[in-house]
Amino acid sequence: MILLAATPIGNLGDASARLIEALGTMTVIAAEDTRVTVHLLKALGIENRPRLISLHDHNERGKAAELVELARDTDILVLSDAGMPTVSDPGFHLVDAAVAAGVVVSVLPGPSAVLAALAVSGLPTDRFTFEGFLPRKHGDRVSALREVSSERRTMVFFESPNRLAASLTDLAAVLGAERRVVVCRELTKFYEEVKRGTATELAEWAAAGVKGEIAIVVAGAEARVLDLETGVAEVLALVESGIRLKDAAADVSAASGLGKRALYEAALEQKTGRPAAVRTDFQALPLP
Repeated sequence: MILLAATPIGNLGDASARLIEALGTMTVIAAEDTRVTVHLLKALGIENRPRLISLHDHNERGKAAELVELARDTDILVLSDAGMPTVSDPGFHLVDAAVAAGVVVSVLPGPSAVLAALAVSGLPTDRFTFEGFLPRKHGDRVSALREVSSERRTMVFFESPNRLAASLTDLAAVLGAERRVVVCRELTKFYEEVKRGTATELAEWAAAGVKGEIAIVVAGAEARVLDLETGVAEVLALVESGIRLKDAAADVSAASGLGKRALYEAALEQKTGRPAAVRTDFQALPLP
């Protein structure tokens, strides 16, 4: 079979008894970084020296078929550097190929940065969505945030510490300055920190520089009933942040229930001082 195993996300003491047993008995391990796995074996005092196969984002598609065939004859333990394989880590293409080939896939549960951040955030946990890493580029990041601007569930993102301030600034611009946000840094480690506040407050805090592994938890959008004047103000605020008027009107419409066309035309009139143009160039249809 193929056995997916969660590894500690920072605290070695979180290694489960089942993980330690598997590390001590498995003869083949597919690892995101074999050097990290060797370090884990040594740190846990495990003398087993299994065959290590590198399985990472750049070779997984090519390695999947080979590993699936190997798993017909022997068990393969699959590890990422931290947390659960396949969750924003390599493993999905291997599992997909194994399922298609009829090879058994099982799991050793354990540490998860997504669930740890969600649990400690203080935001609703009954319904949530994991969105992975935000895009690196500003324009792509804004587009990704626009797609979830009306999401009602709590959202969890991963982010690089080097991009945290920029991402929180974009988040405040797209999802709203007062949106509740929690930044979880270095979870389970000595310097663990959980910072709560509004999107704007945390953007200002992160501007000074932040280090470590980062998870961002964002409150879902609240159901709102807006009048047209307030809706137009929100459209224009989005336009100021760099979003096209048409897209801004669509976002506010999705979040508020106001008509997209009404928002667009009212915002255009307020922005330009002129009413939206009415087409007069329609070609007359011939009479029957």
